[in-house]
Amino acid sequence: MNKKTIRAGIIGSGYASGFHMDALQRLTSANVEVVGVYSRNSENRNNFAHNRNIRAFDSLEGLIEASEILHLCTPPVSHEAIAIAVLDQDKDVIIEKPLTGYFGEEEEDFNGDTFPREKGLEKAMESINRMLAAEEKSKGSIMYAENWVYAPAIQKEREILEKTKAQVLWIQAEQAHSGSHSSAYGKWQFSGGGSLMGKGCHPLTGAVYLKHVEGRVRFGKPIRPRSVSARTHAITRMENFQNEGHLRDSYTDVEDYANIHVTFEDGTIADILASELLHGGVKNYLEVHANNHRSICNLTPNNAMQTYNPVEENFRDIYVVEKTGTKQGWSNISPDEAWFNGYQHEMDAFYASAVSGDPVESNSHLAADVIATIYAAYISAERKGVEISVPSMQQ
Repeated sequence: MNKKTIRAGIIGSGYASGFHMDALQRLTSANVEVVGVYSRNSENRNNFAHNRNIRAFDSLEGLIEASEILHLCTPPVSHEAIAIAVLDQDKDVIIEKPLTGYFGEEEEDFNGDTFPREKGLEKAMESINRMLAAEEKSKGSIMYAENWVYAPAIQKEREILEKTKAQVLWIQAEQAHSGSHSSAYGKWQFSGGGSLMGKGCHPLTGAVYLKHVEGRVRFGKPIRPRSVSARTHAITRMENFQNEGHLRDSYTDVEDYANIHVTFEDGTIADILASELLHGGVKNYLEVHANNHRSICNLTPNNAMQTYNPVEENFRDIYVVEKTGTKQGWSNISPDEAWFNGYQHEMDAFYASAVSGDPVESNSHLAADVIATIYAAYISAERKGVEISVPSMQQ
């Protein structure tokens, strides 16, 4: 049986665009023809196209017209406008996380340290609702590229919840490492926040997703976040921080540590930690405490392969694992990091949906719940941990 061929376009030419391209090479659900790439940075755009033997488009409109599905891999500040442009043309859009946010667009001298957090939540919710409204009118859909949802460990936990009808009582989850790849990260006007936004969105999505799954199984509708309390800190921006060169410290007006406590509609809870203060690679884990089981989902690091290397130079040309500080000594070396992290699985799911029309697991309403929770958490952090209600989306 011949697979359907789908024309795809890549918007953006940075790190995320690269791993989207890599994941597309491993699809089984459809044949993908990558028609080209568009980026505002012409030099990066042309280099990206040349290195991957695809066309460099001079305009976003041209790429949208030539494609059936668009990969939105730009900084979050641009997500809303580009996504709506795609949806207005009745095309599907795969949006890198986080979905959207507040970036101080209307303030000439915007500073992420000082703006009122209530305004951030208000503006973020307005952005969410505009995107949901555009999707509602479109024949296309928003596919939220949160690889945590499709990571094999998380999907196995989904199966456990569905087959045992478990009640999830408490979730613990974390993402932490030594700093982001993105040059835009660290400036609120581009990223929409710091660790809570850029790191916390991943484990938070995993937790909210599993409560959505539980709710659909047990009650026929998702269980949503009801309230959140939070603390954030900017440790590497303290005057007494002593930088030994192992942690990124170029943040201007965002936090590098966040800890949030989420209460769901059914009274159950989740604790999410996010930081830029971790040495030795990336820590991605989610632990489920249910009424009938306990699961520990280790995305990274995991012990699928452990390697001891006595001399750094020996592994000079060998990829070990993301953001490890050294290749000397013991390493939790990843034989297929993209597989464990769910990158190819999410793309397979999105293209299967494009072929069949079936809904995706990681959708716009999951993404919206995450953003609403994050910006409510920023209000809580501003108020030193006061519990804040998570607003509902317009349906």
